[in-house]
Amino acid sequence: MQVHILASGSSGNAIFFQMGSTKVLIDAGISAKRIELGLASVGVRAEELDAILITHEHSDHVKGIDVLVRRHQIPVFARPKTWEQISCQEKLPSACVKYLEDDLELNNLYIKPFPISHDAVDPVGFTLFSGNFKGVVATDLGLVDEAVSDALEMADIAILEANHDVQMLRNGAYPTFLKERILGNRGHLSNIEAGKLLANIKKKPNMQVFLAHLSRENNLPSLAYNTVTDILTQAGYELGTDIELRCASSYKVCSYIA
Repeated sequence: MQVHILASGSSGNAIFFQMGSTKVLIDAGISAKRIELGLASVGVRAEELDAILITHEHSDHVKGIDVLVRRHQIPVFARPKTWEQISCQEKLPSACVKYLEDDLELNNLYIKPFPISHDAVDPVGFTLFSGNFKGVVATDLGLVDEAVSDALEMADIAILEANHDVQMLRNGAYPTFLKERILGNRGHLSNIEAGKLLANIKKKPNMQVFLAHLSRENNLPSLAYNTVTDILTQAGYELGTDIELRCASSYKVCSYIA
């Protein structure tokens, strides 16, 4: 099993999962060239991808689809309403446009989308199962609800949003409407909210967590890491034994291989 976060943040998101022989990319929000180079750096060619899964239609999640799909003929799965918002759909090969109505099976990989609260038409996170392994992608969350908590419980690895530090955001340069959007129920998850979520779910020993979609303006990797660590420690968890934390990056590949 391999997970490689090619990019994570407001400038673009792309996450590669390999379970056995099955290879999928979750979101393609950076250029096709960057995706190809990122995959090549971990020994994968873009044409080897079995599928691309789209969480929602915002440009930092779909920017690279047009060129990547036409160049390599990769099937792309997205919710029907999401496809309506992706402007390049008509340029893509029709055989590559796949409607994600419910759960999906790709070879040995079972993929289950779950609803999330974000200001998109039908946004989802993804749970991926292969044998006893469970991986979860849960970013762009305005709030934590039962669907999100259930998805993250007993995961082996999770890519979880820790977008902002509330005080940095409130005191920062963003206009009021944008601050309110980020802090709202259809915005993004804060460091504190991410920490509380992790502290309150049932966990396997040595759960692997990447804190993701960190804001460059309203967060710092060290601040996200320390805030979540403090919450987990206060809840009685031992970092490095009960849970392993890393921060994903917008500019370098972050990997976990098991």
